[in-house]
Amino acid sequence: MSRSQSLLLGFIIGGTVSAAATLLSTPSSGKDLRGRVKEQSQEWKDMLDNLFQDVLRLKDQIAKTSKEGAALINELTQEMKSSIEEWKVAIEPNQENIREYLEQIESSIKDLEQKINTKEQNDQ
Repeated sequence: MSRSQSLLLGFIIGGTVSAAATLLSTPSSGKDLRGRVKEQSQEWKDMLDNLFQDVLRLKDQIAKTSKEGAALINELTQEMKSSIEEWKVAIEPNQENIREYLEQIESSIKDLEQKINTKEQNDQ
């Protein structure tokens, strides 16, 4: 049994027991007792109807919030994909420049190594 059903059942049972105990413990005529029982039962019926309406509104609100959340997540995902694609396009030319710059550095290092090796051989 779910928590909300247990709570609702507890309210109903508790209310019924307390109403019965109150009505039976007070000395009154049969007509008064029937009037109070009728009045009490109407109050409980109204309260249960209100509770039921609140549960339905809560259910609808949860469904609406869930749909809005799913749409928001979908929109966010699309925006992230778009941003990543734009970022890839923006850095593409820079990647080539960096690659060329690294190749130049590598070539310069090789030249320096050759010069150092040649100088070491000449000094020996």
